[in-house]
Amino acid sequence: MTGDDGGKSDGITVDAPMPTPLALPPPNATFDYQLGGAYAKTVQVISRDRNAAPASGIYNICYVNGFQVQPDEESLWDPDLILRNAQGQPIIDPDWNEMLLDVSATKRARIAVVVDGWIAKCHSDGFDAVEIDNLDSYTRSGGRLHEADAVAMMVAFSQSAHSRGMAVAQKNSTDLLDRKADMHTDFAVAEECNHYNECGDYTAVYGDHVIVIEYVRADFMKGCTQFPQLSIVLRDRDLVTPSSAAYVYDGC
Repeated sequence: MTGDDGGKSDGITVDAPMPTPLALPPPNATFDYQLGGAYAKTVQVISRDRNAAPASGIYNICYVNGFQVQPDEESLWDPDLILRNAQGQPIIDPDWNEMLLDVSATKRARIAVVVDGWIAKCHSDGFDAVEIDNLDSYTRSGGRLHEADAVAMMVAFSQSAHSRGMAVAQKNSTDLLDRKADMHTDFAVAEECNHYNECGDYTAVYGDHVIVIEYVRADFMKGCTQFPQLSIVLRDRDLVTPSSAAYVYDGC
């Protein structure tokens, strides 16, 4: 461990041996991103919200929002763990109307306890891996959080998953690709990396263990051509189920 906390994250040991080998999602697999609702789909890998059940007989990734508070889960959090501005008001991610969690040094251990419980349930439910979202929340914090805070928080999440034999995904956040070893992440889930010409940045670090979600067909087709070794899916931005007229799915 070469991160800022010298092998520990606020009293949480992160150098403990982890079960080996960890099962990673197979590269170039058929994949579906079902965060908006679970439904039957013949694929090899699937990502679903932590409150959904995993699909049987395939590789399942459990989506966990570890750095921000989803609007329907505000009651689950101690108000003291919410990041606040100088006026004491919660700092909000305007794209998703989500409050940022305060992952600074004095709050991380308490956040880790909550998320550890979620990861434990992912494991007991039968998921194979976890995808921790909003790793880049520090970039929306108005300078109140920093890269080192995000990395240290991710270390605690990785330890929680690894201690249960589950793999951990880095979700987006190209600025932190060079911190992979520090964060102990195992594969990547990248949204719109073809759109932003970042897929090569992910493969340089994670090899073929990169799962790509695109929301524009041209970007999807570009990815299928340039990165045929990756798992790439085209979805609608709201990730709705097939019962909605807005549903979009394609894979390559």
